[in-house]
Amino acid sequence: MNDQRYEIRIAGSGGQGVILAAVIVGEALALYEEGLNVVQTQAYGPEARGGASKAEVVVSRGKIDYPKVTNPNLQVILTQKACDEYVHDALPNSIVIVDDFFVTEPPKINANVYSLPIVRTAREEMGREIVTNMVALGTIARVLEKWQLAKPESVRRAILDRVPKGTEELNTKAFELGYALMKEKL
Repeated sequence: MNDQRYEIRIAGSGGQGVILAAVIVGEALALYEEGLNVVQTQAYGPEARGGASKAEVVVSRGKIDYPKVTNPNLQVILTQKACDEYVHDALPNSIVIVDDFFVTEPPKINANVYSLPIVRTAREEMGREIVTNMVALGTIARVLEKWQLAKPESVRRAILDRVPKGTEELNTKAFELGYALMKEKL
């Protein structure tokens, strides 16, 4: 990856942990991978829970001259509302991962769209929808690995540095399940 800029967006509704997920991605790239410059931003509606929210990460080996995402290379979208609002500016041939439960109308755009059971995995396999963001992080880790930007271990380490004590095993398992979902596709 010379100085290429990569843009990552995680979008969903308030309460799904998209901001924490983006913070973890940013920390994994900035703290545990060498030579990367990273900027993380976020935006959410006035509603604490239920409103549309997005968090974004820009990463480059070169200088980042603009901190905002304009055409994401990777998007993980967890709700239909977020999909309708944010997916339109996807970079052509980018990767868009949508949750197959809440995104009932996957986008028809010039991108590689993967519909994955992110929320269902958190609910059914983990018994806790609260780890949806960790499942999403697993899918992101696989893409970052494929792009040779980060090792999955870097994302796992950033998760362990951020999650509350006593929840490490739960969050790590959710991450691994998400990674496996995306590994089947990419």
